[in-house]
Formats: sequence, C-alpha cells, structure tokens
Amino acid sequence: MKTTELRQKDIAGLQNEVKELQKAHFGLRMQKATQQLTNTGTLRVTRRDIARAKTILAQKKSEETAKSSSSK
Repeated sequence: MKTTELRQKDIAGLQNEVKELQKAHFGLRMQKATQQLTNTGTLRVTRRDIARAKTILAQKKSEETAKSSSSK
C-alpha cells in the first residue's frame, strides 16, 4: 500500500489497516512454517507495510495532540 493512500485515511481507518496487515502477516508466517508459502518475499512486503502504516498512524496521533494542546 502506498503512503498517499494511507495518509488519506483517518486514525480509525489506519488502526483497522494495521490490524488487517498483522492478520495477513500472521497467515503468511503460518504458511511459511507449514512450507506452503512459495514466495517468501511477501513476508518482507507485509512487514514493511505494517511499519509504514504504524508510522503514519503515529504522525497523525501526534498532529492531533498538537492541535488539541495548542487550542487550549
């Protein structure tokens, strides 16, 4: 998933996306453990997608707290 697509989502959408990516990554890890996964490169891609989504989520949360603290 591209960063532009992730940046368009709100915080709840990003949290949902992280959850879905983690489920997908778990499924891939289980396939690898049972030797059903032929393309192990997908593990790397999903791991990086999770990190990308978590980074943008943290940025949005910090922006939100900055906005709320500056309006006080």
